Amino acid sequence: MDSMADLFKRLEQLNAIGTALSSERNIDRLLENIVLAAKAITHADGGTLYRVSEDRQALRFAIVRTDSLKIAYGGTTGQPIPPEFPDLPLYGVGGEPNSAMIAACSAIYGQTVNIADAYTVDGFDFSGTREFDRVTGYRSRSFLSVPMKNHEHEVIGVLQLINAIDPDGGAVRAFSDADRRLAESLASQAAIALTNRLLVSQLEELFESFINLINLAIDEKSPYTGGHCQRVPSLTMMLAEAANATRDGPLARFTMSDKDRYELKIAALLHDCGKVTTPVHIVDKATKLQTLFDRIALVDTRFEVLKRDAELRLWRAIAAGTERPVAERRLAEELRAIDDDRSFLRRVNIGGEAMRAEDQARVRQISVRYRWVNTQGEEDGFLSPDEIENLTIRAGTLTPAERETIKYHIVATIKMLESLPWPKHLKHVPEYAGGHHERMDGKGYPKHLKREEMSIPARIMGIADIFEALTARDRPYKDGMKLSDALRILANFRDNGHIDPDLFDVFVKQKVYLRYAEQYLESAQIDVVGRLLSPGDLAGAR
Repeated sequence: MDSMADLFKRLEQLNAIGTALSSERNIDRLLENIVLAAKAITHADGGTLYRVSEDRQALRFAIVRTDSLKIAYGGTTGQPIPPEFPDLPLYGVGGEPNSAMIAACSAIYGQTVNIADAYTVDGFDFSGTREFDRVTGYRSRSFLSVPMKNHEHEVIGVLQLINAIDPDGGAVRAFSDADRRLAESLASQAAIALTNRLLVSQLEELFESFINLINLAIDEKSPYTGGHCQRVPSLTMMLAEAANATRDGPLARFTMSDKDRYELKIAALLHDCGKVTTPVHIVDKATKLQTLFDRIALVDTRFEVLKRDAELRLWRAIAAGTERPVAERRLAEELRAIDDDRSFLRRVNIGGEAMRAEDQARVRQISVRYRWVNTQGEEDGFLSPDEIENLTIRAGTLTPAERETIKYHIVATIKMLESLPWPKHLKHVPEYAGGHHERMDGKGYPKHLKREEMSIPARIMGIADIFEALTARDRPYKDGMKLSDALRILANFRDNGHIDPDLFDVFVKQKVYLRYAEQYLESAQIDVVGRLLSPGDLAGAR
């Protein structure tokens, strides 16, 4: 007979358990806690939690615990359910209910089954239990099988407890009515907690799938950005975990909960969603004259016209009396100059880190040196103003106007994200995602924020975005850098106020760059890294 003091104590346990279950986000841990809590309030030696299969034809083992045998499978143990624990069928081949197994009976009829002694009860099949006892030396006696029903009164699982232990003498006893009521109450709370967690997980999965859909749309527009949308989140979380693990220095107080991690993950996945508004011919601009196609081909055609005109002049000069050797020598010199200018324009069309001023001047000279007859039969300048502007781009392949168009994607990202009704645990997503082009010195964009105005997660994303761009090998205008070159540039960015110096310190000292490289870069890019921090801080990062 349960004492009033014991019942009150167990009711208090039940209330505390209900609160704990409702706040647990990890489903494996939640399932485990349900079994452990049920065992605790009923003094059971063993406990099993079954979940109803998606087709509702079987019960599947999710958690198995038996203290006296030191059995612990499923949950957070790292030990998967072994094959000797197969699914329990709810129905036979002909569709008849499997009423012989108490767990199946609970699931089918939605009722609690309380067995005082499995070896003496009639009407249930305990052959599997007896075989288990024979092999292990265990003695399964009392069973309490409780259905877990969600808010729609649908059975989603079964909580089964084995061998109630008398807390005073330690002998195995039958489960009391108080045990049954407490277990049923716990099962009800657990079912609601599990259902809520599953619903949240499904919503999160749906939301992440929608985010991936946006990234897929960007990927379909341009193969040069889709990989970026996947790699930046991965690197962001690597650096965030490294910062979270830091126990000394300026970042010692930075910590992340599971909610913080999820919020940052979502922000990283969405950091470039505004690129859906960016014209694809600008995103994919591999050469200076590229739009929907590379217009260098049009320039080549004009050079061919110049060469044809030069050859016509040769024959006209010969017909007018010029000696043929003299005319041919003049033609060869002219053709050589034309070919040299054409090769030069093809070369500068590729783009690069820095175009020399004399090369920019030569482009303009070529434009006025030659004249040609366009398709309207009119004599025209050899290069159009737009072609001159593009071919004289000092660095890269984008004009100032095109760079502003590219930069607008972050404005679009912020507008898109700020328009959404974010729940409390995701309210920082717009700030994190929208800050990855800001600089510590306030010279970034679009809001010109300074370091003290930015959160640590936003600063983390800034480093991840830059490092991924430097090392990416799928850009149309450059090859992926080696680690040493990319880190040297990052070190310069640290020194000139572009990125957070403390996070860069963590990035290098904890070798976040190397873990990322081993997962995403080609082996040829992974070289030996030298001194990157302040003198004496790092003799060799690898």
